[in-house]
Amino acid sequence: MISIMSIPHVSIDDVTAAASRIEPFIHRTPIATSVTLDKELGASVFFKLESQQKIGAFKARGALNAVLQLEDEAAERGVVTHSSGNHGQALAYAAAIRGLACTVVVPDDAPDVKVAAMRGYGAEIVLTSQADRVATMERVRTESGATLVHPFNDVAVIAGQGTAALELLDQVPDLDAVAAPIGGGGLMSGTVVTVRSRRASIRIVGAEPEQVDDAARSLSTGVIQPATGKPTLADGLRTSLGELTFDILSAGNVEVVTVTEEAIVAAARFHLFRMKHLVEPSGATGLAAVREIGRELAGQRIGVIVSGGNTDLAWLER
Repeated sequence: MISIMSIPHVSIDDVTAAASRIEPFIHRTPIATSVTLDKELGASVFFKLESQQKIGAFKARGALNAVLQLEDEAAERGVVTHSSGNHGQALAYAAAIRGLACTVVVPDDAPDVKVAAMRGYGAEIVLTSQADRVATMERVRTESGATLVHPFNDVAVIAGQGTAALELLDQVPDLDAVAAPIGGGGLMSGTVVTVRSRRASIRIVGAEPEQVDDAARSLSTGVIQPATGKPTLADGLRTSLGELTFDILSAGNVEVVTVTEEAIVAAARFHLFRMKHLVEPSGATGLAAVREIGRELAGQRIGVIVSGGNTDLAWLER
């Protein structure tokens, strides 16, 4: 049995405070089900549609919680981050609420639809290579004096992301398992804090592309592993874990299930054509992982956090 006291850095009180703080600025996203999928798995699956959240992704929760807590002096310098799209949009949205300048360092292979959306929310974009995104962001931060709001390795961001699971557990009681994507680990870390505080026995499954399996390798070896740098359709999941998220996931007994690119596309197509929900490949990894371990979940109630819906649909060609 895992005690919530053993989860470091972020508490359930931080998550509930975040929920109250950001409530005026976010959607309480709906739950969706599929009779077809339930028959396929012999289980009951409940999708938390963060794809219908403000800015089209769960990232609005963490960015808002961080920006709304900034002291005036830090806020006046503006905010900066690095992002392949969703956190950048979320930070620009949160910054606009407080009237702050926002700069986002973006990999030059990020989907055009996400770059356009970041600009639409008011962000200044700095393009760089995927390998140089952190170094470029540090240079921009040093030169501008802007306040860093990290995409995932930040206690306020993690607490904000945990509010998605808080809503899920209120909307669907008595879950046996909860699944969500893992990139940098902010969403999954917030999920761990929330789920372990409510019911420690719930199985927590992190979904990760095989192409970028650094979280699986990190938790297996006990040492943070670097990102592989390999291409994946799940562009939002290409970053490695941070120190905070690694600690939380390690303490939270998270099981990582890796999935193929083909499985991700099949899951995204299922969301679109069978459930009529537009889900980006990163967000579809949760369904792909649940299918991967479907036999183990027979007869159970599974919650899946669908992380986002910002996509240009290029994956349909696969």
